[in-house]
Amino acid sequence: MEQSTLPRMPFWVKIAFFLGDALLLGVALVIVLEAPHPLPISHALLLTAAVANGAILFIIPFMLEYKAAVRLTEAAELRSASEQFASLEQVQHDIRLATGQWQTVQEHCLKAVEAARSISETMIEEGKAFAKFSQQAGESEKAHMRLELEKSRRKEGEWLEVLVFINDHVFALYQAGQRSGQPAYAEQLSRFQAAVRDVTRRVGLVPFEAQENEPFNPERHQLAEPDAPIPPGAVVGETIAAGYTFQGQPIRHIVVTVRMPESTASPS
Repeated sequence: MEQSTLPRMPFWVKIAFFLGDALLLGVALVIVLEAPHPLPISHALLLTAAVANGAILFIIPFMLEYKAAVRLTEAAELRSASEQFASLEQVQHDIRLATGQWQTVQEHCLKAVEAARSISETMIEEGKAFAKFSQQAGESEKAHMRLELEKSRRKEGEWLEVLVFINDHVFALYQAGQRSGQPAYAEQLSRFQAAVRDVTRRVGLVPFEAQENEPFNPERHQLAEPDAPIPPGAVVGETIAAGYTFQGQPIRHIVVTVRMPESTASPS
């Protein structure tokens, strides 16, 4: 059976979806920066719709590729079943021919006994070959299962990237609301972020943030520029992006800025 090629969406189509996502997030940012405060309900709904639709546009290419892969697999299985059915028809035809030759077999019974002995020996050899084939088929099935497991993990990684991407954008909007000086608007974005994080927690993705003046810990924190030097005794200045764990396993540290503690800072 020929190996089917996994369908991939053209790169320029993905770019179109991502540009649409960026445009909708840009609209959300414009609403954050330009809308009157406190934010009217219509603007809040428009902001929510822009972010949600942006997330949907980002996810659509991956969903379409996944559906295409599923359909391709189903077509391959159907083709395999058709080939097996054709093989069964050939066996049925051979049986009819053998039945038609039964009289000839009776007339040559002595030759049939000798042939039966030969067939018996052949069956023993074929039994050994079948046992070897079954062992190889079992190994092939294990390899296939490993391949499917790797594909599943790769798909899981892609979904995690999408969820982290959405959470990072929502966190950026939340920070913008906190800096806006509008308590009502900041409260709306805080509730929106809490709702998004509650959804991601249900699938095992848990975000966490650092506290200001928390001692810098390389096992928990990271800088936006990984190669930047870290002064001894540095503390967290600001959380730029949240860290994440997935099903209890860390997948990204908190992205922070650092500064020296006030007690060790030089006097003005």
